[in-house]
Amino acid sequence: MRSSVVVSAAIALLSRAVSAQEGPGTTLQEGFYWIRAVAAPNFHKYLQTDPLYTTGDALMEDYTTAGQWQIIDGQLVELVSAPGEPEEYLYANVAEESDVYPNTLAVTVNETENTYGTFSWNGDAVMWSAPDLNRPNNAAWYVCEGQRLFVNLGNYLDPNNTPSGCADQTIHYYNAATAND
Repeated sequence: MRSSVVVSAAIALLSRAVSAQEGPGTTLQEGFYWIRAVAAPNFHKYLQTDPLYTTGDALMEDYTTAGQWQIIDGQLVELVSAPGEPEEYLYANVAEESDVYPNTLAVTVNETENTYGTFSWNGDAVMWSAPDLNRPNNAAWYVCEGQRLFVNLGNYLDPNNTPSGCADQTIHYYNAATAND
């Protein structure tokens, strides 16, 4: 009896892991968006993780592996469940301290909700703000080495303050049925 319970639990965990790896697919699910950069050198690079639908660094990468996102109650969430399954999310989290590049905060994707700052939309632009920070532009981001996404705490398009290995970006939702280049 005990072994059948263990086997059932293992099968349930495995099926959940497989479902999360399959994710929502390449057709945009209702209520979600693709999020992409719209300027060189990251033109039409899309927000995602690698491996797909797992925790890790927030990346701006190829359209063929784009994540599906929405802002819900100030949380930037990635849909990781397959179509027709109960919705499951991962959450974009912003680091409270700069530890990689000056004037930046790293963005990661985790199983837990973000505890620092709030995500919002301004038109189609993704914004992030925190009550203890006075950012010149809440829509300013960096894409840095390894295609990692960071909050830009300084001025947007300020070549004197853009860290080496980073590019100034704004990121925006896109709601076509499929992501494209």
